[in-house]
Amino acid sequence: MATYDERPHSTFRSWLGVSAITASLFAFLTTELMPVGLLTPVSTSLGISVGVAGLMVTLYGVSAGLGVPFIVAWTRRVNRRALLSTLLVILTLGNVITSISPNYALILTTRLIMGFASGVFWAIGVSMAMRLVPERHASRAAAIVMSGISIAAVVGIPLGTVLESLTDWRTTFLIWAGLSALVFLAVVAVIPSLPSANAVSVREVFGLPLKNVPLRLVLFTVVLFVLGHFGAYTFVRPYLEGTSSAAPLFITVVLMVYGAGGAAGNFIAGHTVNKNLRGSFIVGCAGLVVSLLLLLTIGRGQAGSMISLILWGVSFGVVQLCQVNMTQAAAPDTFEAAMSLNTMAYNTSIALGALFGGLFADHLGVTSVVWFGVALTAASLLLTLSTRQRASRTVPDDALAARE
Repeated sequence: MATYDERPHSTFRSWLGVSAITASLFAFLTTELMPVGLLTPVSTSLGISVGVAGLMVTLYGVSAGLGVPFIVAWTRRVNRRALLSTLLVILTLGNVITSISPNYALILTTRLIMGFASGVFWAIGVSMAMRLVPERHASRAAAIVMSGISIAAVVGIPLGTVLESLTDWRTTFLIWAGLSALVFLAVVAVIPSLPSANAVSVREVFGLPLKNVPLRLVLFTVVLFVLGHFGAYTFVRPYLEGTSSAAPLFITVVLMVYGAGGAAGNFIAGHTVNKNLRGSFIVGCAGLVVSLLLLLTIGRGQAGSMISLILWGVSFGVVQLCQVNMTQAAAPDTFEAAMSLNTMAYNTSIALGALFGGLFADHLGVTSVVWFGVALTAASLLLTLSTRQRASRTVPDDALAARE
């Protein structure tokens, strides 16, 4: 196995490196989602509709998902420290170009390229953090990195909205370019050389799910719970507005509490995945199902919706970390390649979840979207419960060859 390296640097520097990777995740994710809070001023400034402005998020996510397996394979021999540094340069320049762009076509092109960089980061970032620390602390390092998701939800996106209200949307992106540059300097300063640990070609990347039964099951599991989670979460605001007459301030607060719950879930899972990875995922996925059912039953009041969103956030934080560890456990020798497939499945499922959720909302009402979430997360839970024995085997190379 080539997942972990000998670490000649200090423990303190190792955890500084993990912090730098966490900051990188924060920078990438806030850059991806920040337009959500800036759609109105962007559309007004550029003379486009709000729906068209939303393509800033859509194209970023699509390129992050579909391009990553190819780029990770093509860069399979590149030092991971150098690759991450390059990705952050792309992020910095992309934010600068977005801030000064004279037209929307250039913005979309820039966001498309930034999305490719973001997808590669998702494939290599967690594995880099796990390699920096002793193997017994790998899950904790992954948990710290994944907490960047919750930090972005609680701090990053609201901060972007506040900055826009104090300045304008162009200045906000320029400030984020400065933040990205600072993260780049931190990565260069504290992360040691990390040669590529598991070189895999494009053909081998896409052959992994055919050969590796546990990885195939993990990917199916990820697709189901991501479809359900994001299908429902995308429409949580109109659901709360329609069922509990929630005001914008309350929605902002409850979503921030949801983000804090996600951070708590990451922290909890960081201590449980080493003891019982499968059990941790089952509990977290069951929590997703229960939280959505609570939202349907007691979510018509503010107290009930707050309880539901807290449980939802904690549960999602747990399954989010578990699915990364499940991918690593299923393909320890080809973790980055497996994570590139995970990233593709994850981001594509986000887009499809939002699409299917929109169809349900338009034709059957917003409440049906929550039921859609219940059905898909429950399916993910049932798949996990029913595949304990089958998930322990891998298809031999000769069997794969015979199948082909």
